[in-house]
Formats: sequence, structure tokens, C-alpha cells
Amino acid sequence: MEYKDYYEILGVKRDASDSEIKSAYRKLARKYHPDVNKTKEAESKFKDINEAYEVLSDKAKRQRYDSLGANWQGGQSYTPPPGFEQFGFGGQGGNYQSFSFNGEDLGGFSDFFSSLFGDMMMGGASSRRGTGSGFGGGFDFGGAQQARQSRTARKPQKTEDLDITKNLNVTVEDIFAKKPINVRYTEMKRCTQCSGGGYCSACGGTGIINEQKSIKVKLPPEVKQGQKIRVKGEGKSDEYGNNGDLYLIINITDREYSVDGYDLTKDVEITPSEAVLGTKKEIKTLHGNINIKIPPKTSSGQMLRLKDLGLPKKGGGCGNLNARIKIIIPKNLSDKQIELYRQIQALGE
Repeated sequence: MEYKDYYEILGVKRDASDSEIKSAYRKLARKYHPDVNKTKEAESKFKDINEAYEVLSDKAKRQRYDSLGANWQGGQSYTPPPGFEQFGFGGQGGNYQSFSFNGEDLGGFSDFFSSLFGDMMMGGASSRRGTGSGFGGGFDFGGAQQARQSRTARKPQKTEDLDITKNLNVTVEDIFAKKPINVRYTEMKRCTQCSGGGYCSACGGTGIINEQKSIKVKLPPEVKQGQKIRVKGEGKSDEYGNNGDLYLIINITDREYSVDGYDLTKDVEITPSEAVLGTKKEIKTLHGNINIKIPPKTSSGQMLRLKDLGLPKKGGGCGNLNARIKIIIPKNLSDKQIELYRQIQALGE
């Protein structure tokens, strides 16, 4: 499911006061209320605005939401802590909670909301009609009888999604070295000491515990950009002893090399005189230092292909290393050198 940035939806900062949140909500609710705004996106925006306000205007929900951390971005893939997905209610089964105005049902909360706050909303039906909007249309929470069903009446079931997906930034050297990489990540768990809200020494009342984990992972030598690596059994765990997997999406970020499949490209700097007259350069590669010959009259941006000096290929061999010529001007030129350049320029004209 997609992570929703409720602060971004309301256009407020993460440290916004209650009054700032309420003011932002009222302004947006007026703008996107379907009785006023007839555009196609008005209904979905109005639902998002009301959902964001439902969370940020409630102290307990906002505290739980903030416990996820501030590094998430809207639309980013999100997996809830084990156990929370059992309390989904929006748009599934009985559709316990829904938005409506003028008697028209717009559907329930998002899956993201349900995964985080389903347990908090199942204790009983609540109603927020036209909260602060002045339009007489807001939340209409139905299904009160189903909402009051006891959690204990549910049969224990295996949590379906215990997997964790994480982007892993690696360098070209990390891949080529063939050594285990230290991977740190956060596993969100449901607090076993409380159900969220109130004081709790374990989770601070959020209902969520963030557990920091660190493991060593050895990458395949032929790993490529965007490849998904599975680490078995290192995902989340549930109360029934089930363990998910950790999936690492490889993101190659390197200051020295750019990567295209198994081929690498790096800049080789030369001076204008070396570009005109030609030269020899010692350059560093993954496979050791080598000397390359740069021919006379070489232009900036020209590529010299060095075979088999790239990343290891699947099945054997290596890609190529492209040496991209970059002509640089020395910073400490003497007056005499500058004068010689003037003479060269005059000859060219």
C-alpha cells in the first residue's frame, strides 16, 4: 500500500499546532467540497483532506502516526507492523467507516489509515459530521453493531504480509569487493504492553515499537541496478512465530563511476595542451591501476573503451570501462602561460 503524508495533504509542517491544522483543514475543505468544487479530483481530495484531519486532530492518532518517522514520502510503498492489518475496515467486508455528504457514500478510509488505526476505530462507532468545514457534510461512520464486536471473537490467523522492502544504497566498490555489507533497517512491531493511547513505558502510548536491526548481507557479484535481493527470514515476525523476508532493492550510487548494466564510465582529466599533443595517464580501475594512451587532438567528452574492466557479468567475464575525457584548465596559470594562450587564440583567428 502507499504511505500517505497527512502533513503534506493539509499543507502544514510536522510541528504545526492544533489551531494551524484546523485552519488548514477548513480552508481546504471549503475549496474541495463537492458541493462547491465540481472537478473530477474534488471528491478524492476531499476524502484525503478529511482523513488527514481525522489523524492530525486526534492526539493519540497523531502520536502513533508520527512514530513512523519523518523520512517517509507520499506514495512510497508502506507495510504495516504485524497485527495492525488485521483491523482493516475501509472499503472491505462491512465497510465499518465511510465518508458521506448529502446522503452519498464516498467509500471508506484508505488501506493505509486502516492498517494503522483500525484497532483504535473498532471500539465503537463515532461520528464527525462537517467537522469544522461549515458545509454540513463530513464523516458518517456506520456499522456500529459490527464496530463493537469483540476482538477476542476473531480466530487467530496468520498475518499475510510480514515482508519488509528496503532500498539499499551501494557503491561500485561494495559490489566488486565481494564482502558482506552491513544493512541497518527498522522493523515496526505492535506493542505487546498496550493497545495504544495513554501512558506506556514501552511505546510511549503510540502502540508501535520501532526495533533497530542490523545484519550482514553478501551481494551476488553480478548484481545490477534495481535488482531485488531476497534475505530469507529477516522480515517481520508475528505472535504465531511466522517470519517474513527482507527484500533489498539495489541502488548503485557512486561518486567515481556511473553504471550502465555491467559497464562503467569514469572521467579522466587532462589539460588543454595534453588534449592537443596527446599524453599517457595512469588511472585507477576496479581491477588495479593501468596506463592509458590518450591520442593527440582528443576532444572533451570523447570516450576511450577499456575492455573487461567493468563489473562482473553473470556467467563470467566483466563489462567494459569507458574513460570519458574531461579537459580542465589549470587554476594557477602564470602570466606567461596566459599570454601564450592569447597567441594561440590569435593564430586560430
